[in-house]
Amino acid sequence: MNTLIHYPLCPFSRSIRILLAELKVPFALVEEKPWEWRPEFLAINPSGDLPVLQLTDGGTVPGCYAIAEYLADVVRASPPDEREFDPFPGTIEARAEVRRLSDWFQHKLDREVTRELLREKAYPRLRKDAAAQPPDPDLLRAIRANLRYHLSYISYLADQRRWLAGDALTFADMAAAAQLSVFDYLDEVAWETSPVARDWYMRMKSRPSFRPLLADRLPGITPPDHYADLDF
Repeated sequence: MNTLIHYPLCPFSRSIRILLAELKVPFALVEEKPWEWRPEFLAINPSGDLPVLQLTDGGTVPGCYAIAEYLADVVRASPPDEREFDPFPGTIEARAEVRRLSDWFQHKLDREVTRELLREKAYPRLRKDAAAQPPDPDLLRAIRANLRYHLSYISYLADQRRWLAGDALTFADMAAAAQLSVFDYLDEVAWETSPVARDWYMRMKSRPSFRPLLADRLPGITPPDHYADLDF
C-alpha cells in the first residue's frame, strides 16, 4: 500500500489526501511534524517539505505538485474504462488554467495567509511552546485582510464557473479547499460575508473524499462546531 507522510494541518498534505481519495487509491498515513526537521525525514526529502508519497514498489514522490502530476500521469496511462478521475482534465489550455489556479492557492494564498496564520495561531500551541509569544494582533489583522481578498477571488471564480477552473472538478478545487479547511479549523473564515465561496466549499466538504479531513482533531486546538457540519 502507498504511504503518505503528512501533517494534519498541512494544506498541501490535505490536498493530496483529497486527491488520493478521489482516485480511490488506498494509502496509509504517517504523521510528520513540520517544525521538527528530523534527520530521518530529511533523508527521505532533503527539502523538508510535506507531503511525501512513498509508493508500494519502494519509490518516493516528494512534494505536492510532483505527487499531483505523478498521479495524473498514472491516470492517463491506465485504460480509459479504468480511469477514475483526471485532476488536470481537458485541453492544453484547460490544464494550464488548473495549474495556474493550483499555483495561486498553494503559493500566493499560502504565502500571504496560511503560512503566517499557522505560525501565529497553531504551531506554538501544537508544539506546547511555553516561551511562545501570543499572536501579534497587527499581523493577524493583515493576515485576515489578505484572507478576505482571496475569499473574494474564490467567490468570483465560483460565481463564473461550475468549479473553480471550469466545468469539471479539478486539482485546483482541492488545492483551494485544502487551504480553506485549515482556516476553517482555526475558525478564521467569516463565511457570512462570502456566501458564494461558502456554497462552493460546502460542495467540496460534502464529498466523501473530504470526510477524513473533517474528522481530524489536534491536541490543544478544537475546531468550531460548524467545521464538520456538511451544511454549515
